[in-house]
Amino acid sequence: MTFAATLAALVVVLALTWRWLGSYMAAVFEGRVQFLAWIERPLYRALQTGPQREQSWRRYAESLVVFSAAFLGLGYLLLRVQGHLPLNPQHLGAVPPALGFNTIVSFVTNTNWQNYGGETTMSYFSQIGVLTVQQFVSAAVGIAVAIALVRGFSRGNSATIGNFWVDILRAVLYILLPISFVAGIVLVGQGAVQTLAGPVHIHDPLNGVTQTIPRGPAGFMGSIMQVGTNGGGFFNADLAHPFENPTGLTNFLYMWLTLSIPVSITHTFGKMVKSVRHGVALLVVMAVIFGGWVAFTTYAEHQPNPAVAAAGVQQKQTGNTEGKEVRFGDTTSALFNVTQTQTSDGAVDSASDSYNPMGGFGLLTGMMLGEVTPGGDGSGLYTLLIYAIIAVFIGGLMVGRTPEYLGKKIQAREVKLAGLGTLAMPLVVLVLTAVAVSLHAGRSAALNAGPHGFTEILYALTSQGNNNGSAMAGIAANSAFYNVLGAVDMLLGRFAILIPALALAGSLAAKGVAPASSGTFPTDSPMFVGLTIGVVLIVGGLTFFPATALGPIVEQLSHGRLF
Repeated sequence: MTFAATLAALVVVLALTWRWLGSYMAAVFEGRVQFLAWIERPLYRALQTGPQREQSWRRYAESLVVFSAAFLGLGYLLLRVQGHLPLNPQHLGAVPPALGFNTIVSFVTNTNWQNYGGETTMSYFSQIGVLTVQQFVSAAVGIAVAIALVRGFSRGNSATIGNFWVDILRAVLYILLPISFVAGIVLVGQGAVQTLAGPVHIHDPLNGVTQTIPRGPAGFMGSIMQVGTNGGGFFNADLAHPFENPTGLTNFLYMWLTLSIPVSITHTFGKMVKSVRHGVALLVVMAVIFGGWVAFTTYAEHQPNPAVAAAGVQQKQTGNTEGKEVRFGDTTSALFNVTQTQTSDGAVDSASDSYNPMGGFGLLTGMMLGEVTPGGDGSGLYTLLIYAIIAVFIGGLMVGRTPEYLGKKIQAREVKLAGLGTLAMPLVVLVLTAVAVSLHAGRSAALNAGPHGFTEILYALTSQGNNNGSAMAGIAANSAFYNVLGAVDMLLGRFAILIPALALAGSLAAKGVAPASSGTFPTDSPMFVGLTIGVVLIVGGLTFFPATALGPIVEQLSHGRLF
């Protein structure tokens, strides 16, 4: 498929998904879908909870932290003793301490940053029992928090925002498992490898060389890594590997799977707050920014590679094909990578380190906007709603009255929490980047000098701070320094936004609903959409512009032109 045909098909399929899947998710979290109640009930009994036992935002947050901490501790233990566990045909030993810590933090926070080659480091047990399990539950955590914040808007004078254990079970049982199971069958049918038989050893008698071809449970792992906007693949090359992404259809399917829940959850929001127009407004914000970044990045990648041109190599009018799959081409590869970097997925199908400077700028800045266009499963919605609250506050100042959003007055507490949520990620990323470039252990890991080397470091810490997981791969990050620094980056990037979002949910749920008046700023109008887009661009653009000016921008200008 050409780039235009791929993009058009993606828009059509997502338009259909938006309404159907969005309505279905609203029904799931409102308790109107119960065909798996026979599985839910015994689990509720085991957890001594249920839909009727709702929680305050503090209890909800405590449950979430305990849940995440338990998986973090158990996962780290299993990675450290994997050499003594079954399903290990290659007899791989324990994952080193710093790498194990970074890896389990990565998967618990839905980042799926990988400082290792999956086929040479992780046993089948670790891939399935630790990493794939986390790709389900970490995605469910993001969805649960988003739904809790939606309840904050939809309820009035309420002390509770739902039950964490109920929300996460329903997210896994009714949404993530069914979609990923069906998608996994399609992927395996297209040729994605799914086996526990171990690697294949092939001997070539003509030259006496023996080749080892790794195999494993890649197909079904690939389905949940995209449905859950995780991005942690079985092979080191991820979706550029033909065993994970064998055909053009699977390439398209992966993009749709990645975008399906983050896009559709805006309709879920509209249904649950009884105003689909408000869901449409948020969808338009996502679509406008996403479309702009796709256009910018694909144009940049359709230009000749300046490094190749500087080497005296004549390039045909095919754009920058360095580091890309010939079967996908330059523009479709750019579309795929923008999809992955703006959804907190990060499972790219081409080498980001080989992108033109401004193509890399597109991928990098897409993450710097806060992963809201459309962002990850749940995390995109609750982060965008935080931006929307700031936009409403600014709109209220314009009309000279207390700002309101869906009948909830946005007062000092809400603005402070929203400010904390928006500033946490830039603060963490920029401070840790400064630490990395100030120390020899940080600078020496970059495999390139000058502005491109700085971009590699900035990209790595931006990716981890936004729980994305994509990498330029031009940085030797598997060191004690970067494993620990990256783990801190991922933990703060996840919980420093997630906890304020839950606090916002509690604060909003406790408020009464104020009736709209002639002076109320309309939050389902083009003006609101434009204001929210402006807030997203200003917070991401102005905060990170000095850093990007030292990296991809100056690298591009060093070639004598901006494009």
